[in-house]
Amino acid sequence: MNNTPAKADQGRYGLGYRGTECLNCGHPLDLSDKFCSNCSQANSTKKLSIKDFLDEFFASFISYDSKLLKTLSSLLLKPGKITRDYINGKRVSYTNPFRFLLSLAIVYFLILGITGDFEQIDFFPTQEKASTFDLRATIDTLEYSNQKEKEQMMAVADSLNFANFVLRYGKHRDSALNANPRSYYETLKDESGLSRFFKKQDFFQTLFQNGSIRTFDDAISKYGIENTSENKFAFTSGKSFARIKERPGDFIKTMVSRLPFAVFFFLPVFALFIWLAYIRKRYNYTDHLIFSFHITSLLFILLIISYLVDTILRVSSNWLFLTIFSVYLFQALRKFYGQNVFKTIVKYLFLNTIFFILALVSTILMIAGNIITY
Repeated sequence: MNNTPAKADQGRYGLGYRGTECLNCGHPLDLSDKFCSNCSQANSTKKLSIKDFLDEFFASFISYDSKLLKTLSSLLLKPGKITRDYINGKRVSYTNPFRFLLSLAIVYFLILGITGDFEQIDFFPTQEKASTFDLRATIDTLEYSNQKEKEQMMAVADSLNFANFVLRYGKHRDSALNANPRSYYETLKDESGLSRFFKKQDFFQTLFQNGSIRTFDDAISKYGIENTSENKFAFTSGKSFARIKERPGDFIKTMVSRLPFAVFFFLPVFALFIWLAYIRKRYNYTDHLIFSFHITSLLFILLIISYLVDTILRVSSNWLFLTIFSVYLFQALRKFYGQNVFKTIVKYLFLNTIFFILALVSTILMIAGNIITY
């Protein structure tokens, strides 16, 4: 075995830069070895230059044989094929389904977070700040052709002023709370169950908004609040609601940044329903999970394209891309699982219903979690 390095210079991976020992794991190598048989690192002793770094970086994206391009082409043009290939062992040519989906989800919600002007919501006037006037008095000064017409207008005014009544009631309650918080808190002890909890939450929210308290210890020392789990949770949620009310745009932006995690919460559950729908097929649970990863990846690709089209062209293309996804999902189910049109339609409708229910539940849980931790 000839272990003398050759002098020929044929680039970073040329024979002239091959060594006799892997720089990563120390495994013995021959000059004919292009890669280490132990750790798969390229056999090259050349110092990494800027040109080498950029060449390797862009080659992985623009190379015709790259995993990314093969994954995208197969996913977009051949519904169901990429999943079939992957579970049959042809995995080297494709990116990992989990990492691919995670990357797309992060990119999509990152675009929303960067381009979405959520902070403007913070400057919208709230109902409490909006000016009000006596609508009935204004209507009473107008001229009408008959009394019935005037009565109809008064009825409309009464319905419109109901919101002002609710607002005045809230202000009256807040006045009683702010006048003597300790006494107001004592009245809450007569409540029971969820009613008591929500009123305590509202109690802490009001005190936090007017600056009376900043921590739970403040509530204990100032107003004699008991140190219980219920009170701690009511304080935490009340404090969060006060912050959300003050800066709703910032809350929405924070929530959007965490949406990718909601996707990975319900997909494993969704895969379970796919398994139940195709329980007679030879596929196991993991195969169905990989199928759900690929389908959801396609959904995120279409969402990204749709968002960019809407932003650049100032049009609404959501309906078009959702239609494309619906047709794609049907084709993917039929080709991957190999069932006839009727069975595929039934299971398609069932799985779509389950998907949206799980997505809704995950979103609600995520919103609740964000409210508590905001």
